[in-house]
Amino acid sequence: MKKKLMGVAVLVFMMAMLLTACGSGDREVPAEPDSVDTGQETEDIHGLNDPVENSGTESGSEDTEMTESGDTEITETKTEGDISLMAATLYYQGHGSVRITTAEGKVIYVDPFAGDGYDKTADLILITHGHADHTRTDLIQSQSPDCRSITYKEALEGGEYHSFDLGYVQIEAVEAYNSNHKATECVGYVLTFENGIKLYLSGDTSTTDRMSDMADMNLDYAFFCCDGVYNMDVAEASDCAKTVNAKHSIPYHMLPSDKGIFDKDVADSFNAPGKIILRPGEELILE
Repeated sequence: MKKKLMGVAVLVFMMAMLLTACGSGDREVPAEPDSVDTGQETEDIHGLNDPVENSGTESGSEDTEMTESGDTEITETKTEGDISLMAATLYYQGHGSVRITTAEGKVIYVDPFAGDGYDKTADLILITHGHADHTRTDLIQSQSPDCRSITYKEALEGGEYHSFDLGYVQIEAVEAYNSNHKATECVGYVLTFENGIKLYLSGDTSTTDRMSDMADMNLDYAFFCCDGVYNMDVAEASDCAKTVNAKHSIPYHMLPSDKGIFDKDVADSFNAPGKIILRPGEELILE
């Protein structure tokens, strides 16, 4: 009798083991880890740490898809925002002259006259007015086949202030005038780049009516002339900067052209929110 009961118990035990094994296919199995943390540099099992071309987003994120094998595959994202988050670089040449290289590599010269840095091929030349210290286009060593030149004449065609959309930059002409500069022959420019950064270059001017409305433009950078001879002086330029209220204000055109292309005393006395002083030959990342 005992042998019979023992045989039944063994049979029940074997059936239970069989049922457990058959049900194991329904148990969740932990996924294979992508990397193993050993306290040292992790091993890249699926290549997830391989460099991926910057998609232009701040986080450098990529789209991911699951393959049939369950591995994660990284797919490159191409959007119009690839360039739009990158910054242009402004090179201050001195006096009223600047050179800007956009995120796309386009080169813009504004009022060429002073300093160096004219060796890059021009894609756009902007002229605020016709005085000799703003029009030395002969200094620019080369121009691209489709280089665009916009002067106060095009900007004021028909007696109106015009805007120009070149794709890599949008340009809006604004007022510039005083007793030495006719309103019909002078402009300033507001440049908006692909990353949304807005830059104002006053050109030769004193206080204008338009400045009282420019705070609504939410400018990021603003340059103000302040030579005090042919244009407003540094005190008036400081007041204009406070009115325009850009995030950063920068003095330029600090002397008559026959006196030099930079004056430290004038620059130091410029008083405005977010003040930046640029010396000839220095660069500013427009971000």
